[in-house]
Amino acid sequence: MPIDPSTLRPATRLVQGGVQRTAHGETAEALFLTSGYVYDDAEQAEATFNGTVEHYQYSRFANPTLTMLEERLCLIEGAEACRTTATGMAAVNAALLSHLKAGDRVVASRALFGSCHWIVSTLLPKFGIESVFVDGADLTQWRDALREPTNLVLLETPSNPMLEIVDLPAVAAMAHAAGAIVVVDNVFATPLLQQPLTMGADVVVYSCTKHIDGQGRVLGGAILAARKWVTDVLQPFIRNTGPTMSAFNAWVLLKGLETLSLRVDAGCRAAEAIAEFLAGHSGVTRVWYPTRADHPQRDLAMKQMSAGGTVVTFEVAGGKAGAFQAMNAFQLIAVSNNLGDSKSLVTHPATTTHMRIGEAERAKLGISDGVIRLSVGLEDPEDIKDDLARGLAAVSPVQGHSRAV
Repeated sequence: MPIDPSTLRPATRLVQGGVQRTAHGETAEALFLTSGYVYDDAEQAEATFNGTVEHYQYSRFANPTLTMLEERLCLIEGAEACRTTATGMAAVNAALLSHLKAGDRVVASRALFGSCHWIVSTLLPKFGIESVFVDGADLTQWRDALREPTNLVLLETPSNPMLEIVDLPAVAAMAHAAGAIVVVDNVFATPLLQQPLTMGADVVVYSCTKHIDGQGRVLGGAILAARKWVTDVLQPFIRNTGPTMSAFNAWVLLKGLETLSLRVDAGCRAAEAIAEFLAGHSGVTRVWYPTRADHPQRDLAMKQMSAGGTVVTFEVAGGKAGAFQAMNAFQLIAVSNNLGDSKSLVTHPATTTHMRIGEAERAKLGISDGVIRLSVGLEDPEDIKDDLARGLAAVSPVQGHSRAV
């Protein structure tokens, strides 16, 4: 008898979960590069389309390689159902637009990735959907916004790039009382460090491009939720609009999941040490990392997360010029807007990921021109520290600068 995968520990599920071997008995998951499927006869085709038999129809709807990835993600997340998409943004878009209609209302945390912010602030209102932003860490703002009937709440915690933490159980309780479902972007925490569904969230979305691949190879997204919502609400949207993940990308992501726990664990340990190093450097004015004592929501972060994650955000003096001087002097750490990679990467949010939300909105989020987001990779942490020191040494002194405490 095959073992029940729900009895296995997370690291084992990441390797063994969802595997469906063909009659050939392959060791690695099979890659099904096929657009369509054949039927035994016309009657089977009819029964497949009317839903009386289960059979693959078309890879825009489902594919065996995607099925294995979706089942493995469900086992890690503790979700009933999952659908994958071509990108992380396709996942966010599908989760929202499949559920919403003209006249609905959305309340979102202001601290969103730039493209997510655009969907809420610009796209949804075009379809007659009201959008309201709140400061995610302020429960009073959530309470005031959710006094009115609401259909959906969107948030990310920790947030990109300032690592703001949202109190998931408290916000979920208020959202549900207002009639809303709660959609959580869990990219920074990964399913290994935080499981929002256990804290009241209804839907979890991922950019699989980040830690799940974790090696800079392919794009992908995932949406996880209760089976009924996925079947009745999400699946018709995905089936008919076509934001489908390719089978090849799904196969690559399956292999990425096998090492996810090793990579995330190593990245978290290195990030914590690097945050401490940066906090002690005279060229750094401030550091944000969830496990640090000076993080304003450290206790909440440690209540919701099992570790601080692989991203460290810090600020240098001199604004944009200082940040660019540091980044351009790095020799090991690459400048890239990706994160969750095996290679250490930095980006300047004000001119890249959060450029289009505007200066005023960045100011509300605390994204100054001196802020740099560092995604800690798998290099030796001491080499990363050496490179950071090299970059910080290149920042021109600011007249009258004093280090913020």
